[in-house]
Amino acid sequence: MKNVFINGTDRTPEVDFRFEEGLLKLSGRSITENPNNFYTSLENYLNEYAFNAQQNTVFMVKLEYFNTSTSKCLADLFKQLEKLHNNGKQVIVEWYYEQDDEEIKDSGYDYKDIVNVPFEIKLLKS
Repeated sequence: MKNVFINGTDRTPEVDFRFEEGLLKLSGRSITENPNNFYTSLENYLNEYAFNAQQNTVFMVKLEYFNTSTSKCLADLFKQLEKLHNNGKQVIVEWYYEQDDEEIKDSGYDYKDIVNVPFEIKLLKS
C-alpha cells in the first residue's frame, strides 16, 4: 500500500500515513465546515490498511485545534484503529497537547475513555 501525504492548510490537518512503517500522523488544524469530505478518505485508507496492517501501528495526533464537527470524524478514525486492535494488532494512539492547552488535553482523555485502544496523552516538547 502506498503512503499518503496531504499538506495541511489553514482549515485541514497535515496527513502523513506511512503504512509500511505502521506510523500514521495527523497534525495541525481541523476547522473545515464539512469534515466528512476530508475524513472519509482517511477512513478508506485505514480500511485498506487493515487488510495488510503492520503488527505495530502508532497513530500520532498533534492537533492544535479542531471544531465540533471534526470530533466525530476523529472518533470514527479511532474506532477503525480499535478494530485493528481487536484483531490482534498492537495499536497505540499518541495524543499530543501543548503546555497550556487544557481543551486539547481534555479531548484526548475523552477519546481515551470511549475507545478500546491503548491511548497515551503526551505533552508536546518545545
